[in-house]
Amino acid sequence: MDVTQDRAHRSWRVAERIKRLSDDLIPLGPWGIGLDGVLAWVPGANTLYSVGAGGLLLYEGVAARASAFTLLRMAAYIAANSATTEVPVVGWALDTLFRGHFMAARALQKDIEKRFGASEMPKEWWRRSDRRAQAAAVAR
Repeated sequence: MDVTQDRAHRSWRVAERIKRLSDDLIPLGPWGIGLDGVLAWVPGANTLYSVGAGGLLLYEGVAARASAFTLLRMAAYIAANSATTEVPVVGWALDTLFRGHFMAARALQKDIEKRFGASEMPKEWWRRSDRRAQAAAVAR
């Protein structure tokens, strides 16, 4: 089964959402803080979020038929991001600064761009899902 350009670009958009939500809600120069950094200080909550978001990124990578090398890189970034949360205080501080989801999402996006070209986010990506945006466009 061959992955379509539409499915690959959907994976690209999901990766963009996770990237922004996890590590770039509040941009600070070349860095940013997102849910992953804030939840790093809540034992247990960060591990759940980190593994969940990482699992979703890997799922989207498989759905987009990313290369094995890309999937391994993504898994390494996610594992490193999740492992830091196990060390109290120092690990939490490292997790706040380490942008594992950002790097994993970007690896997937580059893989998709290489095969299918660039994708664009809908202008109001934070307000509605793709399905809702499409339904609203059709209704007009």
